[in-house]
Amino acid sequence: MDNFRDLHYNSISTYLKNEFGQRIVKLALDAGLTCPNRDGNKGYGGCSFCLGGSGEFTADIDTQIKAAREKWKEPVKFLAYFQSYTNTYADAQYLRMLWEEALSHEDVIGLVISTRPDCIDGEVLDVLSDLNKKCFMWVELGFQTANEKTAEDFNRCYPNAIFSNAMVMLNACGIKTVVHLMLGFKGEDEKQFIESAKYVASKKPFGMKLHMLHVMEGTRMGEDYKADPWPLLTKEEYVKCIVDILEWIPKEITIHRLTGDAPGDALIAPEWTRNKHDVLNSILHEFSVRNTYQGKALE
Repeated sequence: MDNFRDLHYNSISTYLKNEFGQRIVKLALDAGLTCPNRDGNKGYGGCSFCLGGSGEFTADIDTQIKAAREKWKEPVKFLAYFQSYTNTYADAQYLRMLWEEALSHEDVIGLVISTRPDCIDGEVLDVLSDLNKKCFMWVELGFQTANEKTAEDFNRCYPNAIFSNAMVMLNACGIKTVVHLMLGFKGEDEKQFIESAKYVASKKPFGMKLHMLHVMEGTRMGEDYKADPWPLLTKEEYVKCIVDILEWIPKEITIHRLTGDAPGDALIAPEWTRNKHDVLNSILHEFSVRNTYQGKALE
């Protein structure tokens, strides 16, 4: 990583291009599964911020492959990204069939499996471990915060210990993990954001995803916000927090997201998140102005 300080952070896109020698594109897929926090197994209604299990932008695999080949004027290969809801929440052999079918498509070289840490049981873990030996893969875990009071407030329905145990099991199998964190929950501040990031980093993930909380129509959090709005981070506050956080993240951890999208017609707040490119450019500018980079605080 000789040019790391120029890049400021360990971008997953750069990692994949170095690993495979070409552009790698994720295909966002909906396997038609649900979530134990929706069907009553763990809870009802899902996390209060959740509109659709992070699957608002999914489409079928052939359509996405065709669109990607038309968009990029260079050779591309693909990762089948099972994104919507909880993608290990089904019979293990059924899941194997879904994942192997995705891998059978031309130029699909690997898998990304989005799930909850309380849905990594023995049989599913065995299937994941087996496929991990055959293709490039990572498992994404929705964690969002290490503050258990915040997690209880948004109805996460599992304690930190469950997340920690899932990380131990996945790491023991050599399965790469990517952990999601959100900034901006009611009652949290920059100190809490950094503590959450340090906690996740201590579990040795392959990667991390960071993005601002989106308050959206059609969610319980959205209704609460409209009834009694609370202060959300400004863009300037968010940019500063992101750079502060990354200074505490070991540079070997890949960074998969620094900001995120919400469906335009669903977003209530914050408005500034609509301009993703502006947010990303502002983060890069902050890195440059401060002459800093991922992991600097650990040196």
